[in-house]
Amino acid sequence: MALRHFLDIADWSTDEIRGLLELGWQIKTRPADFHDALPRKTLGMIFQKRSTRTRVSFEVGMFQLGGHALFLSSQDIQIGRGESIADTARVLSRYCDGVMARVFGHDVLEELARHATIPIINGLSDRLHPCQTMADAMTLVEKWSLPGTFDVGCLRGKTICYVGDGNNMAHSLVNTGAVLGMNVTIVAPRGYWPDLGVWQKAEARAAQTGAILRCSADPIEGVRGADVVVTDVWASMGQEEEAAQRLRDFAGFTVDEAMMSRAGPDALFMHCLPAHRGEEVSAEVCDGPRSVIFDEAENRLHAQKAIMVRLMGEG
Repeated sequence: MALRHFLDIADWSTDEIRGLLELGWQIKTRPADFHDALPRKTLGMIFQKRSTRTRVSFEVGMFQLGGHALFLSSQDIQIGRGESIADTARVLSRYCDGVMARVFGHDVLEELARHATIPIINGLSDRLHPCQTMADAMTLVEKWSLPGTFDVGCLRGKTICYVGDGNNMAHSLVNTGAVLGMNVTIVAPRGYWPDLGVWQKAEARAAQTGAILRCSADPIEGVRGADVVVTDVWASMGQEEEAAQRLRDFAGFTVDEAMMSRAGPDALFMHCLPAHRGEEVSAEVCDGPRSVIFDEAENRLHAQKAIMVRLMGEG
């Protein structure tokens, strides 16, 4: 099988992403069939950023697939003391069957992929968070399919409204919508809209699938009629010094009951977590009946297991 990496959903075809989602559902609903999908395989996990969901879901996922995961913080390996990313990739390729990296700069992932001879998985970068939006898509298919079925086609034409900073989550939601034919609206103050390069690439893909992508600075009209409302923290890891300014800039963008009332009548609420209740989302919405945040968190496990089986499995 040719070497593949999972750095960006946009690198994969629509059929491939649909297939990964369907495989995730099979793994979730028939786990015994996959207990030995990755026997004696080893995943190296590089963490420049702290994590709860990413570390636990990948580590548990490898164990459940018959393999093993190694936690490698930047303080524990030589990459934290100046060893080149290229040399790290070459060395880990001799020891491991795959690498998952949760990093600051996306260029770290790209450098790992250039020099590795094993699959590299993006556990998160400042530019993209594709494993999260795979879990999001899987969750929505489960909610919108007929009972007992998993119809990825149900996503086509649905509208996702993301309210918040045009960050890695916004970028990956735009990419996911463009690949799967979902409409995506980004609602944020001007100056916090997504990266132009990411946006233009997604627009080109959306032209092929029929997805409609748009940005709005109006938190009142931006969510109108949306099938799902998504948000994220306003200051991501590494942006703590900007937190006070961001709180001021995002005044009026909190996803609360008033905002949800302008979305579709059956609209769901999503958040990648951790959530700051009272800032980007109210407690009433975050913990209310429309919220599927813990279904998303669970599906990180299953979606990522599908990615690992596809990249590291024998066929």
